[in-house]
Amino acid sequence: MKIRVDWRASVSLTGTICKYLSLALFVPLAVAVVYQRDILVFVVTIVITVTIGLLLERVDPDPELRPREAMLLVALSWFAVAILGAIPYLLATVGTDSSLAHPVNALFESMSGFTTTGATVMDEISTDRYSHALLLWRQMTQWLGGMGIIVLMIAILPKLAVNGAQLIQIESPGPEFQKLTPRIAETARILWAVYFVLTLVLAASLYGLHLVGLAPNMTAYNAVAHSFTTLPTGGFSPEPNSIAAFSAPVQWILIPFMVVAGTNFALFWYLVRVEPRRFLENTEFRAYAGVIAVLTGIVGVMLYGGAAPALGELGGTTEGSGESALRHGLFQIVSLLNSTGFATSDFAAWDSTAQFMLLTAMFVGGSAGSTGGGIKIIRWLVIWKVARRELVTAAHPEAVKPIRLGGYVIDEDVIRGVLGFTLLYLLVFVAATVFIVLNSARVGSSLTVLEAISASIATIGNIGPGFGTLGPFGSYLEFPMTSKLVMIFLMWIGRLEIIPVLVLFTGAFWKR
Repeated sequence: MKIRVDWRASVSLTGTICKYLSLALFVPLAVAVVYQRDILVFVVTIVITVTIGLLLERVDPDPELRPREAMLLVALSWFAVAILGAIPYLLATVGTDSSLAHPVNALFESMSGFTTTGATVMDEISTDRYSHALLLWRQMTQWLGGMGIIVLMIAILPKLAVNGAQLIQIESPGPEFQKLTPRIAETARILWAVYFVLTLVLAASLYGLHLVGLAPNMTAYNAVAHSFTTLPTGGFSPEPNSIAAFSAPVQWILIPFMVVAGTNFALFWYLVRVEPRRFLENTEFRAYAGVIAVLTGIVGVMLYGGAAPALGELGGTTEGSGESALRHGLFQIVSLLNSTGFATSDFAAWDSTAQFMLLTAMFVGGSAGSTGGGIKIIRWLVIWKVARRELVTAAHPEAVKPIRLGGYVIDEDVIRGVLGFTLLYLLVFVAATVFIVLNSARVGSSLTVLEAISASIATIGNIGPGFGTLGPFGSYLEFPMTSKLVMIFLMWIGRLEIIPVLVLFTGAFWKR
């Protein structure tokens, strides 16, 4: 068999991406200098990252990307940055009893960060246990992975911009990538500019609440840290109780930004160009808003009636309180629908009906072109229309009925891709759930079926928290290492929408 893929080109450009990743490490290094803790950790990490990047670049001094090499590059680069992102965790905890001192746990935390999953294996989240710099790096990994590492590199590296459209199509969530300008590098810069500005606005808004006395513990550090994980729909927090640690005004501020994070970022370009009709008339956005409204209404009524009797100190009570029921219901629906994973209360203690509605939100997902995970609203719309067409053609076999969305006819290749992706997604989800159940039984773990289901969907959907012991204030620490390795794989393929990674394991990809 002759290998058709020029893997050297992909490895070389992966090295370039790793080399430039080192620039992001200077931010936690600066924080380490301010707090005088873990300075050497980030200095050594920067040296290792640059060295590995330079060595990989030498594999092919003049790389040329073709379609298969582009697919390999995206998959390799995401796995490589997760490995490099784990180095600070290992260096900071060497010789300690921290859970992050184990390489698998460190890789789990790093992959969860870059893929914006938000699942954690940390034994304790506090600045007493871990430095401000290390926790900020944990937050930054989600911010870097939110809009996309490849999109960022295309915005700053001319040699990647040549094949930029294909690279972004492979990396971006959703069936189609929307090109905003004739030059792909300019599109990448616009997307990152929108992302950056929204992050700044959120950080200023959160810290503003602190300045006026409405959020005493929302310090400048916390404001920046949470803005780094809200826009990428990540969900990491330096607070062990997530957003339940903050006041109601903080929770109300975060809700619209989470809604924004689950919206196609290309739509905000139309707002900048003063074309609001293209935003408001977008079919997917309207469906997204409708799903939020319906699920929030159902969950809000449940909470008002006492579906969450065990909130306690972590969120107060919702029974009989309209504001509290609406706030907690809306927050959790938005957070899990677009895969953010923040929590204002321990929803693992809600009754089973309310939990089922949250599980439904996990399967829906955010919008294509957003930082949200899951199957995506646009795909469910296409599937619904395909199902309706099958019913019509069953009654009228001679009918020709194209699928339309937003006034446009959807190409049959796109429809086939949507159906293929959704089927693969569900098959991998089921297979992973079965493995997690059997593997936990093998080691004598008392894992429930609901916990296994939520672990599988939370990792492949890049959601983070699940139910039971995996609730928003729990962790994945007690899973066997083999299960954690499977979940690392799920987070990786889930962020890249499965096919760009799974295709690497087929002989057809490599054959001439």
